[in-house]
Amino acid sequence: MLPLVTAVRYVTPLREGGSLPGIVEADDLGTYVMKFHGAGQGRKALVAEVVAGELGRRLGLRVPRLVVIDLDPLIGRHEPDPDVQDLLKASTGWNLGVDYLPRSFGFDPLGWEVDAAFASRVLWFDAFIGNVDRSWRNPNLLVWHGDVWLIDHGASLIFHHAWANAARLFSGPYDVDDHVLAPRATELAAAEAEFAPQITEDLLRDVVALVPDAWLDGEPGFDGPGAVRDAYVEILLKRAAEPRTWLPSLDAAANRPRTAPRRGANRPGRLGGPA
Repeated sequence: MLPLVTAVRYVTPLREGGSLPGIVEADDLGTYVMKFHGAGQGRKALVAEVVAGELGRRLGLRVPRLVVIDLDPLIGRHEPDPDVQDLLKASTGWNLGVDYLPRSFGFDPLGWEVDAAFASRVLWFDAFIGNVDRSWRNPNLLVWHGDVWLIDHGASLIFHHAWANAARLFSGPYDVDDHVLAPRATELAAAEAEFAPQITEDLLRDVVALVPDAWLDGEPGFDGPGAVRDAYVEILLKRAAEPRTWLPSLDAAANRPRTAPRRGANRPGRLGGPA
């Protein structure tokens, strides 16, 4: 499992997202953005964060360190916002912690250039996990110490919201129309050659093993957390197999017109500096 820490101080809520994550300090002296299992997106968003995020890390992409944070609801007893109080009470126990990146800032696609190799690797990865949340409006990329970091993967792996239709939900080509890095992803063939051979059963089992049983237990149609993990491995392993029909056309992304995002659409400081 991921490292387990205990929240010792609730610092402040981050009000940009609908799930209302909060910054907390933990007993390992770390500061984290905590995402709650009691939020509207539920525990499956946390599962997606772990599976996708840790897979990305093993493929060599920069993803902030993830931990499990044990939460005592008394931690937030002085929080004046009743919505935050309710969220803390609903999220007693294990939640997800994402390493806080101090003084990072949100990626601006018009003001920060990335090379074609990086853009292609990120696009291939997002296509594999079915991530629909890397758009012009919300890139979910942070710049920290001159490097670009990937955050917020809770909207990926949408098949686990309807296991009976998982094969249909996770088939067909990935839509690149709104992907923030699509215009620069001109080396998808190289990204494919690098990443595809790495998606093995052993790798996938290592990644899903990091998900706490508490976030998988009681899943309808499955006989325990082990069976749910097997299902994730089966679906992702099948997706990695040839022919990879979900992979966008190698020139579809590069030929996409570059459309400027709405001014202020990205959210600086999401996991970093002041929100």
